[in-house]
Amino acid sequence: MPASDSAPAGPSRAGLITSLVALYLIWGSTYLAIRWALQGGLPPFLMSGSRFVLAGGVLFAALWLRGAPVPTARQWGASALVGFLLLGVGNGGIVFAQQWVPSGVAALVVGSLPMWTALFGGLFGQWPGRMERWGLAIGFGGIVLLNLGGDMGGRWLPTLAMMLAPVSWAFGSMWSRRLPMPQGLMSAAAQMLCGGVFMLGFGLVLGEHVPAAMPGAQAVFAWFYLVIFGSLVGYSAYGYLLRHARPSVATSYAYVNPVVAVLLGGVLAGEMMKPMTWVAMGAILGAVVLLTRKR
Repeated sequence: MPASDSAPAGPSRAGLITSLVALYLIWGSTYLAIRWALQGGLPPFLMSGSRFVLAGGVLFAALWLRGAPVPTARQWGASALVGFLLLGVGNGGIVFAQQWVPSGVAALVVGSLPMWTALFGGLFGQWPGRMERWGLAIGFGGIVLLNLGGDMGGRWLPTLAMMLAPVSWAFGSMWSRRLPMPQGLMSAAAQMLCGGVFMLGFGLVLGEHVPAAMPGAQAVFAWFYLVIFGSLVGYSAYGYLLRHARPSVATSYAYVNPVVAVLLGGVLAGEMMKPMTWVAMGAILGAVVLLTRKR
């Protein structure tokens, strides 16, 4: 959710399309990568925290060497706040829940993100219209169906964390547009560094530790995939879209990711979706289409 300030140059059509495709495909595949990393014995918060600290550190160093200005104290404070909401709570809640919940279901819950974005947009003076309100009602109905179908994993804490994740991400996304964020990609770097530190702290408080045995090749590959593509490429693309596109466009990945995640989970991990889950998917994706359509 990088900076609310405008970039020196306007957005290019190619840049917008490339960023959208990257989010649609890459972030849709990260749910399976997270599943593999967790199955390999990597603890959720330490795994995610180290992923974002490394990615943020590499991006920060590259930008600093190219002469990009270092964030001011106010910008670091804003980045820490947004990093906590987006990564600490948003991403952290999903990763924590995926210890018990299939990757496709986790992606489907994140698919409710545009609904929460529309609601929080109202708090900032942009209340949804009549059709958007119908979309909100249908989407929340889909979330209820997920709970009734028992696809949330049957544990109250992971369910709460997973439900809170898109709420926190949406609120942080909308609020970031009013905060003094760093310029350009430096905003993504600062947010990943701050969010990663928060997640490492969560892991230590919860008593997580690095497994004594070396994780399998699949888990190691998944972790590096998350660092390079999920964090460096994906998060930077999301920041570009938030600076140069409408919020509804920037968050449109949320209704493509579940489809990608379900397909990959079924083909590569043997995940099966219950009939009620397919109905819930139709309700949530239909709601998002109503919410993100161009007026």
